[in-house]
Amino acid sequence: MPQRVLITAGAAGIGREFARAFAATGAKVFVCDIDTAALVAIAKEIPDAIARPCDLARRVEIERMVPDAVEKLGGLDVLINNAGISGMTLSVADYPPDDWDKVVAVNLTAMFDVTRLAIPHLKQSSAGVIINMSSVAGRFGFANRSPYAATKWGVIGFTKTLAIELGEWGIRANAIAPGAVAGDRIERVFAGRAQISGRTMAEVRAAAMAEQSIKAMIDPKDIAALAVFLASDAAKSISGQVLPIDNDRQRA
Repeated sequence: MPQRVLITAGAAGIGREFARAFAATGAKVFVCDIDTAALVAIAKEIPDAIARPCDLARRVEIERMVPDAVEKLGGLDVLINNAGISGMTLSVADYPPDDWDKVVAVNLTAMFDVTRLAIPHLKQSSAGVIINMSSVAGRFGFANRSPYAATKWGVIGFTKTLAIELGEWGIRANAIAPGAVAGDRIERVFAGRAQISGRTMAEVRAAAMAEQSIKAMIDPKDIAALAVFLASDAAKSISGQVLPIDNDRQRA
């Protein structure tokens, strides 16, 4: 029986790679996203995928989306909590409280809401899996990125708690912690660092590479491949873990 997979923020970036990778295995895929243009594009690219809009900062939309996904998929085997926003690049003293609330709402509260609604359906699966996206920021504090780092540390605590609570039903929960992933988001992060520090983009990029053993950005396809593995029977004994995919990042 094909895996039934729900991916939040699954229409672009890493989420799109998740959708592509699971669809390539024959899985039934449901993606939600706030980016309607990206949803149209992925529906054309993967005709069998179910693509629906959802603003994960709004609980009422999540409470409609998860039951819709389960109904359209005919159940649920794999939940990938991929949605997250970077927030602003500012010190804690200067950080606007409203923006802090926005980052926490998407990165942590939405993950809680999607997961709590998905759990009853995952319990009906013969091999339920939850994969939560953390970050290298969940392993190190990041100057001028307080809400992002705090939420990504929070994801790890949430993931470990899920693994403990849900093991009785054979549900596995793991977190993936990528480093600097090639794409538009990291370029915006680098731009923010350059602006606040007065360094050039080239200097900011070089500083980031200096902290890792392999001097390269992370290919989002590799993150998707890791998720496919974690959702497979080959990983049936892996739960409650944080798996870095960061070219051996040593520090922030």
